[in-house]
Amino acid sequence: MKFGHVKIDDALGAILAHSLQTRAGIIKKGRPLGPAEIDKLRAAGFVEIMAARLGDDDVGEDDAAAVVARAIAGTGIRVAEPFTGRCNLYAESPGIASLDVSALQAINRIDEALTIATVAPFERVEAGQMLATVKIIPFAVAEATVAQAVVLAEGGLVTVAPFVKKRAGLVLTRLPNTKNSVLNKRQRVMTERLTTLGSEMGETLTVPHETQAVAKAIAELRTRGADPIIVFAASAIVDRNDVIPAALVEAGGEVTHLGMPVDPGNLLMLGRLGAGDVFGAPSCAGSPTLNGFDWVLERRLAGLPVGRNEIQAMGVGGLLKEIATRPQPRENNEDTARREKRIACLILAAGQSSRMGPRNKLLEDLGGKPVVRRTVECALASRARPVMVVTGHQASDVEEALSGLDVTVLHNPDYATGMASSLKTGIAALSPNLDGAIVALGDMPEIQAAHLDRMISAFEPKEHRSIIVPVYEGRRGNPVLWSSELFPAMARLSGDVGARSIVANNADSVVELDLGTAAVHVDLDTPEALADARKRHGD
Repeated sequence: MKFGHVKIDDALGAILAHSLQTRAGIIKKGRPLGPAEIDKLRAAGFVEIMAARLGDDDVGEDDAAAVVARAIAGTGIRVAEPFTGRCNLYAESPGIASLDVSALQAINRIDEALTIATVAPFERVEAGQMLATVKIIPFAVAEATVAQAVVLAEGGLVTVAPFVKKRAGLVLTRLPNTKNSVLNKRQRVMTERLTTLGSEMGETLTVPHETQAVAKAIAELRTRGADPIIVFAASAIVDRNDVIPAALVEAGGEVTHLGMPVDPGNLLMLGRLGAGDVFGAPSCAGSPTLNGFDWVLERRLAGLPVGRNEIQAMGVGGLLKEIATRPQPRENNEDTARREKRIACLILAAGQSSRMGPRNKLLEDLGGKPVVRRTVECALASRARPVMVVTGHQASDVEEALSGLDVTVLHNPDYATGMASSLKTGIAALSPNLDGAIVALGDMPEIQAAHLDRMISAFEPKEHRSIIVPVYEGRRGNPVLWSSELFPAMARLSGDVGARSIVANNADSVVELDLGTAAVHVDLDTPEALADARKRHGD
């Protein structure tokens, strides 16, 4: 890749290195410069710019990021669409992140242009949480670099071990001075801990803190199918000959490891009885605060091995009591930057279709389906949820055309006043928990689910990417993705002008995303447009 100063007269096809303001608006960095962009820059007085040109052996940033991301993705991973040289990997289900650390580090050492960042090994993750991001630093990377990364990534390096639902058993021991309130709290906290991981608490047996009584309880729970069996002692386990380890041995089991280099959590017992786990819980497990017992329980419920070697390796990073900022595992402390964005799709299907004459364009047949149904089905095939349709003109007919689809239909009684009333109807119905919404037109059936997913991948308000506008050949089109921060402004619109004023007032947060298709300009407003679409569909 060649990078540096380029004369405007020689800039056609180059990639703009830095965003530039022109009289016609901002041209964002990373934009390939076509004739229209060159004219705007020349009119603004630019005679030279900073730009990049790809060589024959270069792979563009998005393509390179996507290839590497797909190569490192293992089981339980979904790879998002790339944007600005970044491609994210997300967990498909709750579980434990399993990483091939040495191979990932080897890829990061290939070339400074290629980077992979991940969560920590064995981190507990939720469905939709980001586990890794592949980022290409410049606008392209050498083809050889990508090829080398793919070889190192053979078999996948980032996976999710999903939690398996189990029914646990709990043994609580008591001494003469043990309060019932303490036992009840321990049972409640342990039940909540299991529920969070997708398992459930079965029977709880409370017995004296004596070897024979505990052994009998362990054996009884094992006979009834409990796995794992958790023993929460009234007094901490301090030796392999103490009450709880001795009871496990008397019940026919074995102690596989005692103690762990994690604080809190040092006094944990790991054992087996038959094919099931038996844990001697440390006293700190009576609190929901993260401790060493969580690390062991989480891995075992995800089917990952935990033995002496795994326990002893937990010491590095295991000083949990000194990490004041570490969130508790059961706190609702969500970081929106580390999960998939919650994006709805709002389809406007209320217009009177005046340019189509007596026919309703949304109900016209295209490829064997009504136009509006084809549009909605594409939205449902995307990651956007929920999908909502605003009706108005011939509302009952439009709703019938959507029969059987998983959509929410909203009626706009004021549809005749213009598009703004439909926008407001839709915005008012959106959940406050959404990060944004794609506003689509019901008569644009050539927009595909992959187009919507690319828009969602490009969306990141924290990086001033709050409005995603698709473009083709330098001209803006539809649909548009809007940040929820802009919903109040959209709710104040009136008339039939849409939200152009909001785009103009938030120019710094607008991203023009080239989807490489004329579909962003194709709406079926007229009989001629419908006839052309039918030709493309072979009707």
